[in-house]
Amino acid sequence: MTDLHRLTKPFVVVRDDAPSVDAVAGAVVAIGNFDGVHRGHRAVIAAALALAAPLGRQAIALTFEPHPRRYFRPDLPLFRLTDEAAKLRLLAAAGLDGALVMTFDASLASLSAEDFIIRILVDRLRIAGATIGFDFHYGRARGGSPALLSAAGARLGFPVEIVAPLEDEGRAVSSSEIRQALAAGQVVEAAELLGHPWFVTATVIHGDERGRDLGYPTANLRLDPDCGLKHGIYAVRVGIGGRAHDGVSSFGRRPTFDNGAPLLEVHLFDFSGDLYDAVIDVVFIGWIRAELKFASSDDLIRRMDEDSRLARLALARAGNAFGPLCG
Repeated sequence: MTDLHRLTKPFVVVRDDAPSVDAVAGAVVAIGNFDGVHRGHRAVIAAALALAAPLGRQAIALTFEPHPRRYFRPDLPLFRLTDEAAKLRLLAAAGLDGALVMTFDASLASLSAEDFIIRILVDRLRIAGATIGFDFHYGRARGGSPALLSAAGARLGFPVEIVAPLEDEGRAVSSSEIRQALAAGQVVEAAELLGHPWFVTATVIHGDERGRDLGYPTANLRLDPDCGLKHGIYAVRVGIGGRAHDGVSSFGRRPTFDNGAPLLEVHLFDFSGDLYDAVIDVVFIGWIRAELKFASSDDLIRRMDEDSRLARLALARAGNAFGPLCG
């Protein structure tokens, strides 16, 4: 389980060709988009750490923002498992020394695979080695393969390790599989593939305070419009200032009241305090039920009482599964 509270070394983030890139030059580089930093990604990271240790070198990630799919298909929604900030937090928690974040734009997209290797890896980073997933492609028209990188390394004098696919009970560990699990509300299955419970980080906004009137005050958060999480009720743990709090959340359109834009509403058990404008982590531990429309407020309150009971049970069964960012 990844745990940011166990970080003991600084994590350096540099961007594009900034002069500070010298801080990560000469490292072993794990290359990828790393959306979710799931178990498959962490196998690539572990390979970089293992390669770097006997060489006495740093191990860093080379990743891209925005996600390349956002550049190539801006018209299609993209359900990102982690935004840039969360991705960098997880990369740091995985034990890396830093990350080079490259802006994925027309200039980078037009760079040939060979130029990517020579200009970025060799000239800019002076890499001591590289690790890459078996299916990761790079360069213009995705022309660069792991095999091409391996051949270039043999020619130019740096080792390359290609990491094999990872499966979990016959299911591929991939960002796509995790998105599908979350779209079905299967947060436990998503956590199995991720290696940690899925989480979101957002700022608490002002709402209509309807929850307070119902006896269930909530912290309201607006998630990315492309968030593909299934609408419904979830058992959650919430990280606030480095401490974890149990709760129950609703993600959806509130069909009993206004059927409005999707909103994440989180009720914290045994908590009092003003959270407006606070940035909090919401870690999804268990699925309770689908979003429903109720005939009356009394019916809704009775169901909320039951949801809270079921959420407490799910959280008790989960033990200390606080997720990677809180607790």
